[in-house]
Amino acid sequence: MSFLPPSTNPLYQGARASAWFLLFSAVMTLVTGMIHSFLPDGGAGVIGGLDLNGRRDLVIGLFRWEGATQLAMGLGMLAVALRYQSLTPLFLALVIVERGLISLHGWILSPPANGHHPPAHFGSPVAVVLAAVFLFLSLRTRRS
Repeated sequence: MSFLPPSTNPLYQGARASAWFLLFSAVMTLVTGMIHSFLPDGGAGVIGGLDLNGRRDLVIGLFRWEGATQLAMGLGMLAVALRYQSLTPLFLALVIVERGLISLHGWILSPPANGHHPPAHFGSPVAVVLAAVFLFLSLRTRRS
């Protein structure tokens, strides 16, 4: 018995570009996860523009928590993009949910009081649209 089951890539019949987009999304998720996990302020101040004078330990702790979830999700996305491509549609749908919620909260439900939007607020709506396009392509059977 091995740690990973056999690859399902031969079963995937959607667009190869969708798996490549998922791979790109995985790398971006892993990079932001590393920033939130390992940057001294978790990116809260230097990237997010947050004032850390009040509860610095709490804010950094929350950013580290987010980094941990991003690293786990990014590794899952990486495994799907490289080895289990038959799960590409599911993971693209998860990208749409995650980035859609980030967009909804960042721009509509709870925009930053200081008016400073972190990079994720700008990139997330774009990611939703791109992931939707690649989700559509991943559900279509490839022509031989």
